[in-house]
Order: sequence, then structure tokens, then C-alpha cells
Amino acid sequence: MQGYSDEIAVLVESCPGAKVIVNPDRVAGATEAINKYGAKVLIMDDGFQHRRLARDLDIVTIDATQPFGYDKMLPAGLLREPVASLKRAQAIVITRCDQITQADLDELERQLRSIHPDMVVARSIHAPVCVRSADQNCIDMEELRGKRVFAFCGIGNPEAFLDTVRSPGCELVGSEFYSDHYHYTNDSLANVCSQAKRLAADLILTTQKDWTKVSRLATATRSPPLAYLVVEMRFLTGEDQLTALIEDALQGRIPERPGDGLK
Repeated sequence: MQGYSDEIAVLVESCPGAKVIVNPDRVAGATEAINKYGAKVLIMDDGFQHRRLARDLDIVTIDATQPFGYDKMLPAGLLREPVASLKRAQAIVITRCDQITQADLDELERQLRSIHPDMVVARSIHAPVCVRSADQNCIDMEELRGKRVFAFCGIGNPEAFLDTVRSPGCELVGSEFYSDHYHYTNDSLANVCSQAKRLAADLILTTQKDWTKVSRLATATRSPPLAYLVVEMRFLTGEDQLTALIEDALQGRIPERPGDGLK
């Protein structure tokens, strides 16, 4: 994973059969994928606002715990476009649905459908699968029950990660947050280990995204042991509708939308 940014490294690891191209010019990146690799399907990550590249299907993920970026555009909030732009999307996947109340979740879906009544709205959760340690051993989630865990991360929504850490029934004894895309050093990792040891933690946990940068510094002999949480997306509702929409796009059955980018 050396040489890749954290999110790109996760994509490469998660999709070993796919070619991953990094280019801020999405049209140029798409052209390279087609001309160099003969790509027939292009999946653009984090590209809803890159409208120069036409697309057949727009799927937008919305974090249930922080759905509308404080209702403000950058830099005051997290939004890159007005919320009304969601009318361009054919599908929304609401993530972390288990971390808000049912009433709040229903209200969020109502708001989304008021923008685009015909869109597919799927609900999902970030389900912890296992914990993978520095020596690549997998720890079953049941083994975390009752364990004292220290967590750290450098992501945009750290509190949501902590909620996921707590879900197996472990005891979260402490945490350390860094800025999103933080570049870890030996000193920062030593600080984490020192805090965890002082709090008598049995295990130090981070995210898979952070692990792409921490792994070069981690060793199997560190104490407490250092590991990352393996998480997968699981759908609660809407999976069949979303799958059908993707199949329609692959078969060319979704009408082209005029004026939305270049082919």
C-alpha cells in the first residue's frame, strides 16, 4: 500500500481485481482507464460533484449521524453542494442507521424523499466483522466482550467509530483523535501506546483507513497489542432495489440525463 493515500489504499486492498486510477481530473482519469486498461465499467469514488464526467448512475451515501454537514457549505460546514443537489441522484444509501433513533431515521428519509420522491433509499449499518492484528491474526468479535480497549483514529466522524468499537460489548477505556488523513509518526503512535498502557488497556484499536498508515510503524511486539477493526456494510432495507438499479445501469436501461457532464 506504500505510496497510496489512506482511502486509495483501502480501495486497492478491498478490490484486488480492479484497476485503481488516481487523478483529480476525473475526465482524464476515465480516459486513461479506457485507453490503457480497456475498462468497460467506471466507478468513481467521491465524485458526485465532478459533473464534467457524465455518469449513468449516481449513488450518494449519507451518514445518518451527520447527514447534512451542519447544513452549511464549505468552509463553514461539510457540504460541497446544496442539499437540493441530491435531486440528481437516483439512489441514496443511509449509513450507520443503528446509531440514531428510529424516529430520526424516518425523518431523515422523509427529508430525502421530499427532495426526490422517486429515488431509491436504502438503509445500512457499519457492521464489525473481526479485529485484525499486526501479525495478521483475526480476533473474533465475541472475544472482545469485556476487554479493555483504547481507540484512536484520524477520520471525519470519530464518534461514529467509537460507537462501532463499543458495539461488541468491550469497555472503551480511552481514545485519541487526530485530524482526518493524519500522517502518523513513531512519536504519535508512542503517545497512543503510552496512554493505552497507563489505562491498562488490553488492546489498541484503530480503523482500516488509519491502519494503512499505522501498519508500517506497528509491530507484533507492541504492548498493548495494536489492531484494526474490520467493518463491512450490511443493508437493512433497499438492497434489492439498489442491486436492480445497478443492473439496469450496466445493461444501459437507465435513460441518459441531458446536460450532466461529458461522455
